[in-house]
Amino acid sequence: MASGSHGTPVARAGLTSATVVGEAARLADDVGWDRLTLAGLADRFGVAVPSLYKHVDGLGALRREVAASSVREFGDALATAIAGATKREAFRAMAYAFRRYAGAHPGRYASTVRAPDPDDEEARAASTEVLETVGRVMAGYGLEGADAIDATRAVRSALHGFVSLEAAGGFGIPQDVDRSFERMVDLLDAAVRSWRPARPE
Repeated sequence: MASGSHGTPVARAGLTSATVVGEAARLADDVGWDRLTLAGLADRFGVAVPSLYKHVDGLGALRREVAASSVREFGDALATAIAGATKREAFRAMAYAFRRYAGAHPGRYASTVRAPDPDDEEARAASTEVLETVGRVMAGYGLEGADAIDATRAVRSALHGFVSLEAAGGFGIPQDVDRSFERMVDLLDAAVRSWRPARPE
């Protein structure tokens, strides 16, 4: 057996497309999404790079598979978090689930940032599920259509900025980061609650 970066054994034999994509996601978390390579993945399995081509059609295809899988996983985390909650409670649950996922799976989270290729049906379906979950949260505030999209983009930008700075070690001032996040979520909740309808064009 080969060993992962944390010393966890990874079986050499019996590779499947699912195990290859799953290990690639873990590797991305360990080394960073931009540093995911076939060579690094092959090393995790203790095999030569050509062995991976039996299960994935190159690095581009592997990255698409990891991204689609991560978006589904991210969406499941958000949907589970808001289950049974409404309005402010659902919003807070979604925001905290967003931060937890990004913190626990930095490589996978980074793979979810880019909008899916319009021709990639699997990726579009996974992304749609996330949007539907967020849409339910926004609907709790009475936001639909263009207003819901505008509010979603604003909230996503704020949350993404926070978790990205946090991951990069960007918060150096000695004050509780959790407290800052909580206050930002309260601010975003207040903004969504007072969202003004878009002016007719």
